[in-house]
Amino acid sequence: MTARAAVILAAGQGTRMKSATPKVLHKVGGRTHLDRAIDTVQAAGCERVVIVVGDHSPSVRETAEKRLGSAAIAVQYPPLGTAHAVLAAEKALADFDGDVLITYADAPLLRTEDLEPLFALRADGADLALMGFEPVDPLLYGRIITAPTGEVLRIVEARDANDAERAVRTCNAGMMVADRARLFGWLGRVGNANAKQEYYLTDVVGLAVGDGGTVRAHMAPESAVMGCDTPLQLSQAEAVFQQRQRQRFLAEGVVMLAPETVHFSWDTQIAAGVTVEQFVVFAPGVTVETGAQIRAFSHLEGATVRAGAQVGPYARLRPGADIGPEAHIGNFVEVKNVKVGQGAKANHLSYLGDGQVGAKANIGAGTIFCNYDGYFKAQTVVGEGAFVGSNSALVAPVTVGAGAMTGSGSVITRDVPADALAVARGPMAVKEGWAKAFRQRRAAEKAAKKGS
Repeated sequence: MTARAAVILAAGQGTRMKSATPKVLHKVGGRTHLDRAIDTVQAAGCERVVIVVGDHSPSVRETAEKRLGSAAIAVQYPPLGTAHAVLAAEKALADFDGDVLITYADAPLLRTEDLEPLFALRADGADLALMGFEPVDPLLYGRIITAPTGEVLRIVEARDANDAERAVRTCNAGMMVADRARLFGWLGRVGNANAKQEYYLTDVVGLAVGDGGTVRAHMAPESAVMGCDTPLQLSQAEAVFQQRQRQRFLAEGVVMLAPETVHFSWDTQIAAGVTVEQFVVFAPGVTVETGAQIRAFSHLEGATVRAGAQVGPYARLRPGADIGPEAHIGNFVEVKNVKVGQGAKANHLSYLGDGQVGAKANIGAGTIFCNYDGYFKAQTVVGEGAFVGSNSALVAPVTVGAGAMTGSGSVITRDVPADALAVARGPMAVKEGWAKAFRQRRAAEKAAKKGS
């Protein structure tokens, strides 16, 4: 198979997003557009990836370098059009022999299956393969003009098109594939004799045809090439992504009572046989094993839920939460960086942060793992079969041994041996008649104040 490389254009200003965050660092499904673009081209077999950035967004460059290293960065300065942007990557690919894909960092819904037909066209003899689509409203898009044989003749920008050309529904999406040497040869000949005095990538089509090359187009769904230039478009892309994820998980055997209310991330993993109730959010880094039940209004992030476990309703799992098989995490329970053993239960109103809960242990309502002293985090360990009484505060570092119990309302500051009972609260005092006398005194004071 011919070697593959990719040039991802990420140098746009993104002013229409009206955000301090660069456009390509906004997220769909919890993943930045730039990361999603890199993921997609790598999954398509591109062994070399070059990111073209501008000098106006150092955070974009930092993100790209973190993923691919500094050798994968090309800087476009000043910005003189899309052909000029791709030319900025020429040096980084000077030693590459194979096909080069050009794509964009602001098309977060593009998938590997959308790109494969472009490489297939190249393998079938096309000198240049383009991606086209048929938008609902083609008003502002460049039209792909083809011969009766289906080969592409040229791309006409909307503002330059005549009435017959504007009637064409096939529009240019911008992605293309060509041999590296020929591609950069065409790019070097692109001129800027236009109203904007910019170098347009679409001009390579005419140059390829003029050289006797064969140019063909593959039609992709409009959703695949959707750009995210504005907050509205970002929300529309998120909606498409979520619908794709819902359809995928339903097809794979995940039961969702109201799928339109469930939100997923790019890396969510849910096994067949899981039930997800209404209004659940899966933030990045979540794995749910078969037979688990995620009940309504729960929020999970960076967490693992083992087979047969039950989470929620109204539960929050934060990064590092590992809920064991058949364990229960109930309403208004927050778990962060705690491994919960098999069959353990924390059913009500608790915070479990940094530690371990042994198998079949029971965490009473209102229990708090006091894990932070203002400077450092410390671990709380609850042993197998232990019973933590309601409204207990376990001040870390501390261990409640296997089979041990803590009395309700206790503040546990020292380790509790296995099978022991720890009670740490002040003695109860009863003062007969005190409440009645208090009310009488206060009522008299209030009456006197009104009369004065």
